[in-house]
Amino acid sequence: MLTALAIRNVVLIEALDLVFHAGLGVLTGETGAGKSILLDSLGLVLGDRADTGLVRAGTDQASVTATFEFDRLPEAVRAALAEAEIVVESGEPLIIKRRLRADGGSRAFINDQPVGVALLRELARALVELHGQHDDRGLVNARGHRLLLDRFAHADTAQVSEAWQRWSRIEADLAQARASAAAASADEDLYTAYLAELTALEPMIGEEAELAEQRAAMQKGERLSGDLAALQNLWEGSDSALAVLRSAARRLDRIAGEHPMLAEALASLDRAVIEAGEAEDRIAAALEALAHDPLLLDRIETRLFELRAAARKHGCTADALPARIAEYRAALEKIENGGSHVAALERAAQEAGLDYQAKAEALSVVRAEAARRLDAAVAQELAPLKLDSARFHTAVVRLPEDRWGPHGVDAVEFLIATNPGAAFAPLGKIASGGELSRFILALKVALAEEGGAATVIFDEIDRGVGGAVASAIGERLARLARNGQLLAVTHSPQVAARGLTHYLIAKSSEGTVTRTSVMLLDAAGRQEEIARMLSGAEITPEARAQADRLLEQA
Repeated sequence: MLTALAIRNVVLIEALDLVFHAGLGVLTGETGAGKSILLDSLGLVLGDRADTGLVRAGTDQASVTATFEFDRLPEAVRAALAEAEIVVESGEPLIIKRRLRADGGSRAFINDQPVGVALLRELARALVELHGQHDDRGLVNARGHRLLLDRFAHADTAQVSEAWQRWSRIEADLAQARASAAAASADEDLYTAYLAELTALEPMIGEEAELAEQRAAMQKGERLSGDLAALQNLWEGSDSALAVLRSAARRLDRIAGEHPMLAEALASLDRAVIEAGEAEDRIAAALEALAHDPLLLDRIETRLFELRAAARKHGCTADALPARIAEYRAALEKIENGGSHVAALERAAQEAGLDYQAKAEALSVVRAEAARRLDAAVAQELAPLKLDSARFHTAVVRLPEDRWGPHGVDAVEFLIATNPGAAFAPLGKIASGGELSRFILALKVALAEEGGAATVIFDEIDRGVGGAVASAIGERLARLARNGQLLAVTHSPQVAARGLTHYLIAKSSEGTVTRTSVMLLDAAGRQEEIARMLSGAEITPEARAQADRLLEQA
């Protein structure tokens, strides 16, 4: 609910602070007093285009601050604020401010946090619904008619929405499964060939490293074999170094007892013989260990080439080839099972589609019945509002399948015909702004909707009517305002008398300076203003008496 509006330097308004209350508030004043400035100011703070013509002459900037208070923030407002990462605590007012510079720049704030104008426009739909001569959104917008009819019908749309979501999910899974099956099927021959090739190769984890190690050892033996053979020859035969050492040791042994030094020499020679013998044994062992079979080496090299070529072909390491075999087997198995998976999803999609259509058809029946009741309810409101010849029709039209959705299979639009025999047309096609406002009033009364904007404003809905019609308008505005807040800019004393609060908009001049002011009237002020509205420039006792009667009847 709009609780306060602070305006600074907007056109003829220098400084103005207004406090609003729940129920019906009326704004009156002579033509040209500046009622449109108030609406333009409110539009500015709710995201309308920043027009520099709104900045008061001689000032650098204009500003408008609107304060809204709620027992609980509307869901649409909470969602929009959460998206913008703006936190408004429970019970805290929502304060929207817009500054407009004379050079055209503007800035917007919500609870002192800078925001974009787009967010103001998004919030505006949930905060203020304006119906006027040239600014008719809300009920005129056909995009909201289906929701309004569903509220009027108390229709349970959740089941349809849930059925649609389930159907959509299954259809998405089915499309993905079909695409996967098609892609996999195209690769089936390739996977089969790959699997046959790798299965014949029978690669094993660690095999490449083991073969590489064997090949390296055999290549080393091939390289050292000549040197080892030559070394071994040094130990063979009667003239070998070892044979010479042994012969020397035998001779020395015969004379070693002759002198201590000879005994020591014999001991050294014995050690040399032993060491030389051990060296001979080790050379023989090394020669045996490094011995290589050329055929075996060729087989190892061939196997290594095959493993590494396969790894390059399949884009992995040789140790990963067994995993590739498992992957190709799984892919072929998936192709084999893909057909049954797609068939199962097709059955599920068909069942979900039929379930959605059944629920949507049931919702269509509810809408059609509600549309007849709404048409009758609106028809009852038209005659008192001087729309006797007009007709109202709620069109519920089945949509093509490609436009079905969580809302069902229907398009809903409110249509009217203003003259007998005339074809029905959308609400916004009415030529007369006054007629349109009264149609909207009739529709809102018939809908008795909940969940609309927090504040509803009617701008001169009573233009061109008077007497009983004006009284009917006032009575309906008061009825609509019982459980919310409704502001009406009016020239009708019958409507003004219905207000719980009454604001007088006046314009005054001092020399070359003109100002617009707004005053909240007390009981005496209300009587005087309504009397002025009845009698014109000169307020007569009869006009005051008539004003009293209107106020008493309200």
